[in-house]
Amino acid sequence: MGDSQNWTAAPAAAERARSVLAAAWSCAITAEGGREEFVGAHTVAEDGRVLVSVPEDSALLATAIFAPRGQPSAVLEFADVAPVPVRSRIRARLWMAGSFTPEGDRLAFRPTRIVLHQSSGAVVVGLDDFAVAAPDPLALAEAHLLTHLADCHADAVERLTRLVDPGSLHGAVRVQPLAVDRHGLTLRIERARAHGDVRLPFHTPADDLAQLTERMHALLGRASATACPRSLQRQRTDRDR
Repeated sequence: MGDSQNWTAAPAAAERARSVLAAAWSCAITAEGGREEFVGAHTVAEDGRVLVSVPEDSALLATAIFAPRGQPSAVLEFADVAPVPVRSRIRARLWMAGSFTPEGDRLAFRPTRIVLHQSSGAVVVGLDDFAVAAPDPLALAEAHLLTHLADCHADAVERLTRLVDPGSLHGAVRVQPLAVDRHGLTLRIERARAHGDVRLPFHTPADDLAQLTERMHALLGRASATACPRSLQRQRTDRDR
């Protein structure tokens, strides 16, 4: 279930795909030899090639060596999992079809088709856009940032709900930080039987942690100057009884 807050200042699909790829710790690879799960085995080159270290007895190695030249030989799948415990923790899935070729002691995967699946739907990412895109500068720090915000600054999260349209807070039982990138912060609003996400855009992009701190302080300043939604006031009253 979506919410009425506008999703403004969001990353482009290619940037989002590169961010998922950069932050993912594991990947599933399906090839003619079957399906294998690899943990901590891949790195990403600047041009978007995925370099995978595989054991010598892996079926994937044989598949890559003997696959027909120029034909897609494998599908790579990456999951973007929210670091904060929320419902439906998979925020996005990245699906890449292409072929492997040996490169030194690793396999180099070159995509021929890339699809990003998000709650808003699936989008095909252009190969040229993907090759030149860079991951979000906060992608590798996001997990720590969000868990710290949720665990140590619940009061700040509650204050930020003052920036959310009151209609989106109707029936809310919990609000958690779901995602953060250079363009803004996303909150997950959970209700008894549903949930929705609301985007709080920054006034200008944050390209490093120092800028992110300033952007968050700006959001909190705006929130402090806004009255607390009545729906949230009622929830506090019911909870404190």
